[in-house]
Amino acid sequence: MKTKSKIMDVKAIERSMRRIALEIVEYNKSMENVYLVGIRSRGVPMADRLSRYLNEIENLDVKTGIIDISLYRDDLSKVAENPVHNGTHIDFEVENAKIILIDDVLYTGRTVRAAIDAVLDIGRPKEIQLCILIDRGHKELPIHADYIGRSVPTSSEEIIKVSFMETDNEENVKIVTID
Repeated sequence: MKTKSKIMDVKAIERSMRRIALEIVEYNKSMENVYLVGIRSRGVPMADRLSRYLNEIENLDVKTGIIDISLYRDDLSKVAENPVHNGTHIDFEVENAKIILIDDVLYTGRTVRAAIDAVLDIGRPKEIQLCILIDRGHKELPIHADYIGRSVPTSSEEIIKVSFMETDNEENVKIVTID
């Protein structure tokens, strides 16, 4: 892969995440029964950071969970013969809760659809909201984020590569192309 441009550095990611935390508080008014659920893998560090920022900014203790969508994908046969399932970890009641699904990039909407299916298999939340760091367009499904770090129009040949220290040992967002 070849880097076309670096569109966010550590400070830009932190600014976007802190702004999103404020938007979450503003939109939800009461944060009672609100939970952050990171979509494996890069949605998980985002959920943890948002929880930490909510605690710093508003003194709120918001629980986080992890959802693994590998068995819910509609392209499962194209991904792998034996997909790796890392597990879902949700230690709170989903029924009648406000769930904020968190992922790094919104592209076609298929990952989010799979995550919604996975959540609904656990219980029926009162509401599901979506938080993403990058919205790159090209949606195939009618899915739109409630909280967006940045909208980045891309061509279908370009890839948005989000890297977090927790998962990649570097922190940035790049537009890359396949050589």
